[in-house]
Amino acid sequence: MLGDYTIKGRRASDIAADIEQAVTAGALPPGAALPPLRDLATELGVNPNTVAAAYRLLRDRGVIETAGRRGSRIRPRPALTPREGIRVPVPEHARDLSAGNPDTALLPALGPALAVAAHAADRDPVLYGHPTADPGLLGLAREFYRADGLPEGSLAVASGALDTIERILATQLRPGDQVAVEDPGWGSLLDLLPALGLRPAPVRLDDEGPLPDALAAALTAGARAVIVTSRAQNPTGAALTPGRAAALRAVLAAHPDVLLIEDDHGHGIVDQAYQPLVRGPQGERTTARWAVVRSCAKAYGPDLRLSVSIGDPDTMARVLGRQRLGAGWVSHLLQRTVAELWRTDAAPVAEVAAAYRARRDALLNALAAHGIEAHGASGLNVWVPVQDESGTLAALVQRGWVAAPGARFRMQSPPGLRFTVASLPPGEAPRLADDLAAVLGTGGSASRLI
Repeated sequence: MLGDYTIKGRRASDIAADIEQAVTAGALPPGAALPPLRDLATELGVNPNTVAAAYRLLRDRGVIETAGRRGSRIRPRPALTPREGIRVPVPEHARDLSAGNPDTALLPALGPALAVAAHAADRDPVLYGHPTADPGLLGLAREFYRADGLPEGSLAVASGALDTIERILATQLRPGDQVAVEDPGWGSLLDLLPALGLRPAPVRLDDEGPLPDALAAALTAGARAVIVTSRAQNPTGAALTPGRAAALRAVLAAHPDVLLIEDDHGHGIVDQAYQPLVRGPQGERTTARWAVVRSCAKAYGPDLRLSVSIGDPDTMARVLGRQRLGAGWVSHLLQRTVAELWRTDAAPVAEVAAAYRARRDALLNALAAHGIEAHGASGLNVWVPVQDESGTLAALVQRGWVAAPGARFRMQSPPGLRFTVASLPPGEAPRLADDLAAVLGTGGSASRLI
């Protein structure tokens, strides 16, 4: 069952720590079955309740999963082995299309906005006891959300989209709960769920977003929360269309107690209109617990660690309450910088979106000329289904291209590769397509996105 490894420990915390260290070291591989409670208790000479407590700790930490009578196993991807570790080294001669970064040439200059924020800090320093959020930033955020048809709600400022989502999940759900997520989807989110002791329920998607039947199946099976990417979905570039949003709202309306989180990190870099899920065009609501999260990483750079979210009062109050116990607040220097960028940098959004669209379209068209299936409706990435991720990656590296392996983003969906086209000039797309076609052969890609 465990090969040559022997579990050690007398207390629950010691047993859990021993198993955790063995997983980290690779001595207990993903999928390895753990001994039944009573068998391990007898072997260690401890009470079965002690082993049960150790297994509970490991489940809550995302290291193991328990399936009733089938026992407990090391998770297929434990929280100790993050997906970011699945990457291909970039040789000196190769172009790195794997990182997911925006084009730095399309980011606004931060100096003027930072100067405005610094001047405000000199004039009115933020001290303990001051409001945690900058009123100017909140006012602008509320205007943006109202313009996009969202209901009135409470606002919260956090250190990025994943920070916000983590606080929402940690305060609204309990270990063992299921969360419906896109498959393929954001690797960091897929790592976060088991780290919180939550179970991902994969939902298939196409270029228009999650498939309604797949979401309905996950919610009917007991998922207590759903996370949907509105636009620029990572890794496929999917973007909700009006028709798909309406279909998803109908599914959500049948499950009004589910927690809905919309990740709109593409705000500011895409030209597709935002399609809300929490409320329809006639004002009809789908769920009572909800949040929409918008971060600044893609529009202003990953180092500008800030997101502004809106949601129902209870959800946002829990986010802020958990924040007060930890970081306290996001620096007002950052908040005022983002507010100034929002005030002064609105016009170039269309230009940035057009630039990214041109780069996606250039690669999509070049691949289509070879009969290669690819996806990239919005955002920075193009997803190409392939049959053999490792072999295709290795062959592309030999030709000077490094893509991101689909294993970083997949649960049950077929294999694929993610190409970040943010800094790929349209003129270079044909050469990449030629090389990929040569690697794949005349048959192109045989697997599909869904």
